[in-house]
Amino acid sequence: MLGKRKRVVLTIKDKLDIIKKLEEGISFKKLSVVYGIGESTVRDIKKNKERIINYANSSDPTSGVSKRKSMKSSTYEELDRVMIEWFNQQKTDGIPVSGTICAKQAKFFFDALGMEGDFNASSGWLTRFKQRHGIPKAAGKGTKLKGDETAASEFCGNFQEFVERENLQPEQIYGADQTGLFWKCLPSRTLALETEQNTSGYRSSRERIIIMCCANATGLHKLNLCVVGKAKKPRAFKGADLSNLPVTYFSQKSAWIEHSVFRQWFEKYFVPQVQKHLKSQGLLEKAVLLLDFPPAHPNEELLSSDDGRIIVKYLPPNVTSLIQPMSQGVLATVKRYYRAGLLQKYVGEGIDPKMFWKNLTVLDAIYEVSRAWNMVKSSTITKAWKKLFPSNEENSGMNIDEGAILAANLATVLQNTEDCEHVDIENIDQWFESRSNDSSCQVLTDSEGAEDQAKAAEQKHSNKTRKADLNPEKHISHKAALEWTENLLDYLEQQDDMLLSDKLVLRRLRTIIRRKQKIQNNKNH
Repeated sequence: MLGKRKRVVLTIKDKLDIIKKLEEGISFKKLSVVYGIGESTVRDIKKNKERIINYANSSDPTSGVSKRKSMKSSTYEELDRVMIEWFNQQKTDGIPVSGTICAKQAKFFFDALGMEGDFNASSGWLTRFKQRHGIPKAAGKGTKLKGDETAASEFCGNFQEFVERENLQPEQIYGADQTGLFWKCLPSRTLALETEQNTSGYRSSRERIIIMCCANATGLHKLNLCVVGKAKKPRAFKGADLSNLPVTYFSQKSAWIEHSVFRQWFEKYFVPQVQKHLKSQGLLEKAVLLLDFPPAHPNEELLSSDDGRIIVKYLPPNVTSLIQPMSQGVLATVKRYYRAGLLQKYVGEGIDPKMFWKNLTVLDAIYEVSRAWNMVKSSTITKAWKKLFPSNEENSGMNIDEGAILAANLATVLQNTEDCEHVDIENIDQWFESRSNDSSCQVLTDSEGAEDQAKAAEQKHSNKTRKADLNPEKHISHKAALEWTENLLDYLEQQDDMLLSDKLVLRRLRTIIRRKQKIQNNKNH
C-alpha cells in the first residue's frame, strides 16, 4: 500500500513555471511527478491560469511576491481596488505616502463608497494591504519619491557591476520606454490669429496613441517602433496589411501598455530581433533589457527568452527622469521630428489647415512617427546612456540642440506661409515640448460638421422630450440602473483623462443601487 503523499504548497513562482511548461506541451502527469502534486492540482492551475498571471503582474516584482503561496483577496475588495489605484497615482506623481496617510485615505474611501461594516484601518490592515500588492516597506515611510538621486546612484553602480560580471557589451544592453503621442495637432498659431482661438471652431486634440522606443546602448540597433492604439483595426487601416506596417501595432483600451501586450511584444518581437542582431554581430545571443519600474510591465520572472539568456532588469521606483535612457532626450527627439515632419507635410501640401487636419489619419501618423524614430541619430541614443555608462560620454560627439535647430528652421518656413505668419520660435518650442492637449496644441473643427452635430443633438433632445411626455412615469428597475452604472464605470476606466474622484462618485452610486436591489430581493422572498 502506497504511503500518503506529503502535502506540497506551491509558490506563485512554481505556479507560473507550471503554466509555462504546460504551454510548452509538457503533460499533466509529468508535471505532477516533478512537483510532487496530484494531476488534479495541475489541472486547477491551468484552469486558474489567467488569475495567477494577473495576480503576479499586478504585484511589485522587487518585493518577492512570487515567493508567496496564496492569493488571498481583501474582505473589502472594492475598497482594495480603489486604494491601490490611489496609491499608484500618488507614486506616479512623486507624492510621499506614509502608513498614517494610507490609513486615513482608506477610511475616507470606505465612507465615500458608502460601504457597510465595521472597518478599522489598523496597522494589521495596512500590513496585509502592502503584502497583497507587494508594496515594499520603504513605500510606507513617507520618504520623498520623486527623482530619488540616492536610489539612482546606487542602481548605476549595481548595474555596472552586473554588466561586468555578465561580460556584456553595449551592443547587448537595451532600453525601452513608452510615451503618449497626441498625433492630430498643429501649433496653435499655425491655424489662425491668436485672438480667434477662443471661438467654438477650435478644440484641443484628443487623438492619442502610445509609442514605445527600444534600442541598444550603441544606438546601432533600433527595433521597429511599437505603437498601441485603441482600435483593433482603425478605419484608416482599411485595405492595409498590418504585417507591412513600418511599426509593430497592437490595440487595447488602457492608457498605458497592458501586461499582456507587453509580454507579447517581448516574446514575439524583441527576443527574436535581438537574437538575430547579435548573431549578425558575431556576439553571444545574450542581452538585458532595462525597463521602468512596474506596474507598467509584467513581473520580471515572466520576461525572459526560453534559454534564459535574454532577461529584463527593472529600474528602482522614481528614477525614470534621472537615468532611464529613453527619457534622457530620446522620446522627446522622436516627438520633435514627428511634429516637424507634420508641419513640413502641411506646408508641402499647400492646403488650408482645416482640410489638412480633416484628412490626417492615424495611418499617416504611424508612418510619420516611424520616420521620426528612424531619424534619431545613434549619437543621440548613446548620450542617453551616459549616466549609466559615463565612459561613453567622451565618444558621444558635440552636444547640439537638435530641437532648437528644428524650431528655428520651421519658424522661418512658416512665417512665409499663408495663415502661419504669426508663428515664432517660442510657439514652435512650446509645441515641441507639449505633453498633452494644452493651448500650444490645437486643431480646427469642421464648422459644417459642428453645425450638423448641433442640429442632430437638438433634434435628439426634442425626440426625447416628446418621448418623456408620452411616458412621464417610466419606471427604471434596480437591475437596469445597475447595468447602466457599471457600463458607465467601465467607460471611465478606459479613459486616460478621468480622475479617481470621478470614478469614486460612480462607485458610490453602484454601492447604493446594489444595496437597494438587495433589499428589494429580500422583500420579494
